[in-house]
Amino acid sequence: MHLSPAHIEQIRRTVGYAPEVMVKVTGGAGGCSRQGVIAHFNYIDRKGELEIESDEGRALGKGTGTHLFNRWDLDLEEHRKMADLFAVHRRKPPKLVHRLVFSMPPGTPPKKVLSAVRDFAREEFGLKHRYAMVLHTDEPHPHVHVVVKAVSEDGVRLNIRKETLRAWRNEFARHLREQGVEANATERAVRGREGRTLKDGLYRAAQRRASTVLSYRVQDSTRPMPKSPGGEKLVEIRKNVESGWYAAASLLERNGDRSLAESVRRFVAGMPPPPLDRERPPKQVERVPSREQAWTR
Repeated sequence: MHLSPAHIEQIRRTVGYAPEVMVKVTGGAGGCSRQGVIAHFNYIDRKGELEIESDEGRALGKGTGTHLFNRWDLDLEEHRKMADLFAVHRRKPPKLVHRLVFSMPPGTPPKKVLSAVRDFAREEFGLKHRYAMVLHTDEPHPHVHVVVKAVSEDGVRLNIRKETLRAWRNEFARHLREQGVEANATERAVRGREGRTLKDGLYRAAQRRASTVLSYRVQDSTRPMPKSPGGEKLVEIRKNVESGWYAAASLLERNGDRSLAESVRRFVAGMPPPPLDRERPPKQVERVPSREQAWTR
């Protein structure tokens, strides 16, 4: 089994606790109507206090929301949506725009975060989907809001899936590293930071550890799972992930990189224990007395 240079570098970043990037899509119905889109632009530019950067590289001032709504022909998209009876009556109306947030931990140079997002957006959306962005530094973690037109210039709708976000995280981290910022994009379970939910994909992929030895593709095997009835599955998943890490350490050692192999072992030893549902105290339910019981009190 062979670990590629790219896998080894990601191992090095992960066990060295390199800052993890964050990419998310904000929910709600704010991207589905003229009022919602313009309100979101007013929110991210703080009602004209901050400059929004367009996909043409221009800084836009006050009134950006209405200007971009018209310039992106979103009024036509809204009319098409209203004319489509299926779109009107469906449970979730089609979006006019997608609202994204790219974020890094506190201490990351904000301008480099913006530059990385700018490069990412140009490669991902350039000449396809109209987009605009604005940098926020009013919180400890610098982050960039990006608004992307949901329908491309060729009429293709952008569908954002979990695999899409995973790929975007990797690309955002790569662009940050090109800016000289240490950045990583690994799944939480790989770092021993399981959330409350894990996907069946993780469980199945972890079961295949003997054949893949993770090959440091463990990050591809960690996906959110449906809620487990207890902590047993989380414990088993953790054991499989740890086995994959130890297998990678053995490969590194055989290849002569004993220092990194030891770092991997220390990293695994420092993982917090997985949360166990059975360890949570039972929820106390206050019983409401019946009418007869109430009268006897």
